[in-house]
Amino acid sequence: MNAGADVSAEAAAVFAPLRPTLQRVAYRMLGSVADAEDMVQEAFVRWLRTDRDAVREPEAFLRRMVTRLCLDQLKSARRRRELYVGPWLPEPVVAPEAERDMDEDVTLPLLMALDRLSPLERAAFLLHDVFGLSFDEVAATLEREPAACRQLATRARTHVRADRPRFPVAKERGLEIARAFFQASRSGDMGALRSMLADDVAIFSDGGGKRAAAARPYYGINEAVTVFATLARLLRQGRYELVGYRMINGLPGFVTREADGMLQTTALLIENDRIAGVYVVRNPDKLRHLEPGPEEA
Repeated sequence: MNAGADVSAEAAAVFAPLRPTLQRVAYRMLGSVADAEDMVQEAFVRWLRTDRDAVREPEAFLRRMVTRLCLDQLKSARRRRELYVGPWLPEPVVAPEAERDMDEDVTLPLLMALDRLSPLERAAFLLHDVFGLSFDEVAATLEREPAACRQLATRARTHVRADRPRFPVAKERGLEIARAFFQASRSGDMGALRSMLADDVAIFSDGGGKRAAAARPYYGINEAVTVFATLARLLRQGRYELVGYRMINGLPGFVTREADGMLQTTALLIENDRIAGVYVVRNPDKLRHLEPGPEEA
């Protein structure tokens, strides 16, 4: 092995154990699995070109690099979002059945709230409130004064406070409710379904203009029951497959393969044992990472 290969191997050995953390930072910044992977890979390419002897703390250095790459990416993502068809939901991150203790610090509603923040507010909030960095560290990452970063995080916290689950449900209870919801909504048992829904339930469906989905969110139990009654009638005309009950971005839910052969995720926000939010992702671009690879098929 030549000297260049040795150096690259050493760089990769440092980077590899940090990749999951960097991926979490990037995903929470962008709400996109594919974009997060791209940012982390770009960081690795830049890491190979870095004078690593001058880097005292690789994790902090790489976290700063990924955050700055994500800030640049958010500018173009916001322009694309303006043209998005229908409600936008972040790409679902689904915990494997054997790994139900996946990170739950950023749920789907919170990711949606983060999307309404400015890129700098989002970064300051995530780095400080979610990843636990001091404001001095946040300031070094964002190239701002600590006091300015504190203000950014405070503004962000005010906006997102209402979107954090107030009464988190235990995983097993949440998955039990998800099973009951699946059975009632697919069978058309509207009486059972109504008993599970909060009066102010909200339903979001993201098809991205590529699959049939609601053009707007639905709010309130009466509108929700009407929507699910219509869906149940349509579902009886086609075949679907339950892939499994899963934790999706920290929320209980399920993955299905619908009559068109494509995957769909449904996540449920549960408060006081009632379903307060239903988040359905149908956009195939956001579900590709959930398809089995050749070795799994």
